[in-house]
Amino acid sequence: MAADYKKIISDISKKTFAPVYLLCGEEPYYIDLISDFIEDNVLSEDEREFNQSILYGRDTDVGKVIEYAKRFPMMSQYQVVIIKEAQDMKSIDELTTYVEKPLSSTILVLCYKYKKYDKRKALAKLVEKKGIYFESAKLYQDKVPTWITEFVNAKGYNISPKATILLSDFLGTDLSKVANEINKLFILIPKGSTITEEIIEKNIGISKDYNFFEFQEALASKNIEKANRIVNFFNSNPKENPLVKIVPMTYGFFSKVLICNSLPDKSQGSIASALGIAPFLTRDYIKATGNYSFAKLKEVISILREFDLKSKGVNIGSTTGPDLMKEMVFRILH
Repeated sequence: MAADYKKIISDISKKTFAPVYLLCGEEPYYIDLISDFIEDNVLSEDEREFNQSILYGRDTDVGKVIEYAKRFPMMSQYQVVIIKEAQDMKSIDELTTYVEKPLSSTILVLCYKYKKYDKRKALAKLVEKKGIYFESAKLYQDKVPTWITEFVNAKGYNISPKATILLSDFLGTDLSKVANEINKLFILIPKGSTITEEIIEKNIGISKDYNFFEFQEALASKNIEKANRIVNFFNSNPKENPLVKIVPMTYGFFSKVLICNSLPDKSQGSIASALGIAPFLTRDYIKATGNYSFAKLKEVISILREFDLKSKGVNIGSTTGPDLMKEMVFRILH
């Protein structure tokens, strides 16, 4: 059967196990979360020595996996066999011969990361019937702030809206990286504390004044002085803030502003619902909707498409990256 990660974790906590888990998808964070939980919680520390095996896809084959899976546990009700990086294993589809009749005393975990496993194949169909099939989808950028807030709250901390955006913009959609950086902050501050932009700037090194969130706010407000100040900072740190990174993020923002502009109801709740984001993220969209006409937004989208090509070296002549960013911002704001 297919399942979500919370249900899988809950069942494992209750000692309800499936004989086979196929954990796949583009987002490795949840695959690691589930496999690590199985590794740490199914067997006691004494049982693990003889009954827990960790294999790696590139170093094993189907025959070896089946050999391990068909062993019986020693002085334990279960044995656990985890195949990490299973996407590197040759002929993984041939595991169907085992999954058709899996041992009830074996918990086989296949960690197939960075891509989906074809659900049309016999192995996936068998796992859905006999065990647990879990697909970990990549999180879109606009969903990351909400994920961060929920992750922080679940650990017994709080986080300010601006701090949430700073982390999201700086760390991107790699949830393992995001979680790792936040976990570092948990070590530094007392339980129940609020993570602020000042804490992030001090401990992670993200500027609270010169970042894409502030750049977006400057564009939304048509604050020319602030936008140019941030552009100068970006241009002084081209490795961290290349045009090829800034353009798609800006395009994503104005594409959503265009959606907001067409809404008959431009209230916070309506915009949050239309964009599928938390209400606290709507501020800049509301500002931009008031400052940019529909015609200007269409022009901005056209400008950003042009500079997307230029950021990749198309039709730029002798123009440098810093000059391109300045020109792009000038044309957006005027």
